[in-house]
Amino acid sequence: MAQYARGGAAAVAVIRLCNPPLNTLSLPTLRALEREVKHANVDPTVKAVVICGANGKFSAGADIRVFSNTDRGGVSSLESIISLIEKSEKPMVAAIEDMAFGGGLEVALGCHYRIAHVHARVGLPEVTLGLLPGAGGTQRLPRLIGVPAALDIITTGKHVPAAEALKLGILDELVEQNTVEAAISFAERVLGQPIESRRLCLKQTPRLPNMEAVFEEARVKVKKQARGCFSPEVCIQAVQASTYLPFTEGIRKERELFNLLITSGQAKALQYVFFAQRAMGKWALPTGVSWKTKAPQPIQRAAVIGLGTMGRGIVVSLLKAKIPVVALEQDKKHLELGRGAVMSLLEREALRMQKNGQQLDISKRGLLQFTLDFGMLRDVDLVIEAVFEDMALKKEIFRKLSLVCKPEAFLCTNTSCLDIDEIASVTSHPDQVVGTHFFSPAHVMKLLEVVYGSRTSPTAIATAMSLGKAMGKIGVLVGNCFGFVGNRLLNRYNEQTYFIIEEGSTPEEVDKVLEEFGFKMGPFRVSDLAGLDVGWRSRKVQGLTGDKMPLGLPPRQRGSKRYSPLPDILCENGRYGQKTGKGWYLYDKPGGREAKSDPWLHNFLSEYRRTHKIATRTVTQDEILERCLYSLANEGFRILSDGIASCPEAIDTIYINGYGWPRHRGGPMFYASEVGLPTVLAKLQRYAEANPDIPGLQPSAFLQKLVALGSPPLKQWLSLVGSQNSKL
Repeated sequence: MAQYARGGAAAVAVIRLCNPPLNTLSLPTLRALEREVKHANVDPTVKAVVICGANGKFSAGADIRVFSNTDRGGVSSLESIISLIEKSEKPMVAAIEDMAFGGGLEVALGCHYRIAHVHARVGLPEVTLGLLPGAGGTQRLPRLIGVPAALDIITTGKHVPAAEALKLGILDELVEQNTVEAAISFAERVLGQPIESRRLCLKQTPRLPNMEAVFEEARVKVKKQARGCFSPEVCIQAVQASTYLPFTEGIRKERELFNLLITSGQAKALQYVFFAQRAMGKWALPTGVSWKTKAPQPIQRAAVIGLGTMGRGIVVSLLKAKIPVVALEQDKKHLELGRGAVMSLLEREALRMQKNGQQLDISKRGLLQFTLDFGMLRDVDLVIEAVFEDMALKKEIFRKLSLVCKPEAFLCTNTSCLDIDEIASVTSHPDQVVGTHFFSPAHVMKLLEVVYGSRTSPTAIATAMSLGKAMGKIGVLVGNCFGFVGNRLLNRYNEQTYFIIEEGSTPEEVDKVLEEFGFKMGPFRVSDLAGLDVGWRSRKVQGLTGDKMPLGLPPRQRGSKRYSPLPDILCENGRYGQKTGKGWYLYDKPGGREAKSDPWLHNFLSEYRRTHKIATRTVTQDEILERCLYSLANEGFRILSDGIASCPEAIDTIYINGYGWPRHRGGPMFYASEVGLPTVLAKLQRYAEANPDIPGLQPSAFLQKLVALGSPPLKQWLSLVGSQNSKL
């Protein structure tokens, strides 16, 4: 609802948006806002109006579920209320605290003046939900700040800090104290001043001499960045309308484009992703213990063991969360290397955060300590081990931690695949051990798989999930198995790519198909970037690699299952990817970034096929896409039936945020549901018949069950898994 009050010597009315926790613009809130604006407009004792939000927040924007699904008239209602505000004969001042996003900023743009707290942020994030600002945002913002700046904000959905918004001209004034009181004083100061020039609907969007070139440049930019997501390009069309059409016609065009987007599959997918990620914090265990019933323990001081690539990023993430850190290494050489790398990362992060109006200050004594002494970990509340993926090494470290750390300390392992229970077995408090699988670079990547062992306590889980949130991560609780969720899916995806090039395709063809689907990088380019040797070390530990040979042509079978030795062969020949200047592609030099087709690799693949008597064939683009994506989703169904993931939304959240699945495709499980489960099953059966020794193509029992039940919607899948296998 909106609350109406009086304040100030000159009878300034205060209309307060009140819909906790973020004052979203639900239909009841809009009706109340309309009522109070009309009331203020006709009240002769009111000379000016301040619009603000309750509880120190302006508004996070429209309620997505209402405006996107059930009542598109809600957006139309919002625009008409904004028009009512804009056309008022009394000064309307927006007092922005914390955030004004989406419809919240559109309301503020309808006001004649905008004042904000110095720590506030503004933005129009609708594009990230597959939409555009549909209540006049694409028409008013360009009129206020010009086309280039408006395009940057609208097509990216970024949050703009108050200081930057002031420079751009979105805001009229910044305040450090009581924003509402300052807005009342401001309203009193502008009484009697002409309002006409403050109405954005009456302004012309400034035209540049090279206007068409500006729009064309924006189209090229978003096409490259969006990778098939078309809402940014439609946003450009809406801003273009503000330049060439009168305001009322521009509003009509905006509405037409909004309706086009809202009925698209991409908007559905992006909004699914939004709510899926939101749901991840609401974890629960089979015992009924949940996020509501177990409180996390406070972390006053943490430690990180190992200052390699992952450990450095974790240290920076903890410091950004304002948690003091003890960073430990094995010897002086590695400690100094780690110290230099961490300080360099912190400097870059501080500069980046400064540009966004934030601060990263580690100057306080004791906030960051480097040491070789395990004894320094005696008083920490939580330890994150981040050494190599070697079970013997990790167990040795956890034995030491069990002896050194206080009994109530939480012991976390940053592992991408190893058994949490085996690691916990060497400690005296296995209930305090939890897996925390960060993604590289850890100070940038948002995903955190929190891995639950058989003896991990609910309090340890709650603490790890809470820590992830404090570090700005999207924490997803998963069960304990080799590879957990993300890497278990990735293994199936990667093995299909190897089999496909064995059969006649090339890395270039496979990468092209998957990049056209929306992945930023195809699997072979990703492999070269990450380093082929990383997976090779893991396969060695699993006993999957054969004897070293000059050209490395070991058997292609592991029991009854097919196994591709191709990545192992490349590693045996020193081809680790970008770091060695050659992998699946050729690079100008070690560490080079530009991938080029490699004649050596193509000749090698031809020789490999002849040696193994593999008949070369043309693998179509459809087969490449279907085998890669359907086998990935198929493994997702197995993960659900095994109880390793709590729901399909958890799988999709992990694969989008950790593995580059395009957000506008909704995640592998959502994608399978949209394609149609009968179609996915039929395709898998066809490919499995042609390749009976490839396990990833054999349809999972759970997928077959869902099809037999009539392919129920994704929301119902979890209830059909059956509780006998559930671990979460």
